[in-house]
Amino acid sequence: MNDLRVRLATEADLPTLVRLRDDAARWMLARGITGQWRPGELDEGHFRQVMAHGEVWLAEAGGHVTGAWELWWEDEAAWGPQPPVAGYVHRLMVDRSSAPPGTGRRLLEAAERRVAEAGRTWVRLDCLAGNAQLNAYYRDAGYRVVGRKEGKSQPGGAPKSFTLLEKELPGPAAPETADRSG
Repeated sequence: MNDLRVRLATEADLPTLVRLRDDAARWMLARGITGQWRPGELDEGHFRQVMAHGEVWLAEAGGHVTGAWELWWEDEAAWGPQPPVAGYVHRLMVDRSSAPPGTGRRLLEAAERRVAEAGRTWVRLDCLAGNAQLNAYYRDAGYRVVGRKEGKSQPGGAPKSFTLLEKELPGPAAPETADRSG
């Protein structure tokens, strides 16, 4: 796990991103998690569009792709108009066939670092309201529930309800000052 490397996805990665998303959808369905993702729901055009307006990150370890996520700089569909203080994580995906345990959390931490590097102080995400396991996962990662978005439109599907979660990132450490009294 120490060799996890993240990089911006490129046009050449589009088929891999679609495969990761479809594999993650099949994994959920096999475990009875329905209503979230369906195989075939997103194509290369989706990821190409995100790359044009946000960022798509790919993670690799041991010569294998282990996961990916999208990072948006605004998300009015879920959060409404907001000041530019947050990054919005979407479609956190882990390749269950090659990723060791803990990869999802490491990807989330990498997304948080990227948001901090961009000078923003909040990471926000939305999670299907009915997916109790995933909601708990994000709460365990330090995110707090701040609301709910009813009827958010979905690519190729009916609108759904989402839990809105956010995490404040630590600010830069204040420089230490020596006590010069004396």
